[in-house]
Amino acid sequence: MIYFKLPFDERLHSVDKEAHKNAVNFYSYNSLSHIDFNGNIIKVNQEEFNTTPITSESLINDTTNFIAETKEEYCNTLQQVIGVIKENDLPKLVYSRRKIFTDFNIIDYKESFNNLCKSYPNAFRYLFNDGENAWMGAFSEVLGKFNKITHEFETMALAGTLPVLEEWSEKEIEEQKPVTTYIQNILKNFSEQIQQSETYDHVSGNIKHLRTDFKTTIKPEDLDKIIKDLHPTPAVCGIPKDFCNENIRKYEKFPREFYAGYIKVETEENILYFVNLRCARLYKDSVHVFVGGGITAQSNPEKEWTETELKSEAILKNLVTF
Repeated sequence: MIYFKLPFDERLHSVDKEAHKNAVNFYSYNSLSHIDFNGNIIKVNQEEFNTTPITSESLINDTTNFIAETKEEYCNTLQQVIGVIKENDLPKLVYSRRKIFTDFNIIDYKESFNNLCKSYPNAFRYLFNDGENAWMGAFSEVLGKFNKITHEFETMALAGTLPVLEEWSEKEIEEQKPVTTYIQNILKNFSEQIQQSETYDHVSGNIKHLRTDFKTTIKPEDLDKIIKDLHPTPAVCGIPKDFCNENIRKYEKFPREFYAGYIKVETEENILYFVNLRCARLYKDSVHVFVGGGITAQSNPEKEWTETELKSEAILKNLVTF
């Protein structure tokens, strides 16, 4: 079962499983795992969806035995990560954690998903349960958009996070710059004509990011290669990619699973790739919310903790519990 809405589109979609063709694919952060919903993408009547009971009772129990990091544990580890950044003169390294929510008897995921859709109209919003894995999320970072007719390819550099009303500091501006440079350098390998926008504010609920857009034309046979080169971007990993991934495995307490991976959606006209960030894994008795942040030499552990708390609200504030 999967339900989803595309950015700026309130039509509800699902997959009918009646055809052997790509529809929606979820790829893990390390690209080693994927969950496929193959078939025809179909429209679903919202009223029909609203009368369908989708609650935590239909999910599996949480048997991970994971215990979320305390603020003290998180800040202590982050000091070590900042030390690695300074020692190796890294522009950025992304560190994440899980916030585990268990204070409920039942969650109405149908109403939770409806709330998420209203809160984030500019995001790709989804809810799925394949029997073993159940996830819900909403995020608006586009890893790639490919027009199958014109061969136009679009992507974006999205990084830096602040509450909507705060002013950007040098930390956020410097965090976003290497993401932009990274994407520029990859696109140059596939095209000589690249359009790049000015950097501007991208609002997502209660927070904002710095965003730069890119547009070019590529060969269809290069699409898989360009996505492979782009993922994981510095916005979810860091620079240099291999070194940061090694330290992510070393310092992060939990595996990322499908957090910071990407979602591929293929329609008649486009192939869309969305970064899976504001998301949570759902269990009958718990919700694992994944949150992270770009860490630089100027990072303050207390502020980074506050940032992850703000990001967790994207899921938690929309849950309907009993």
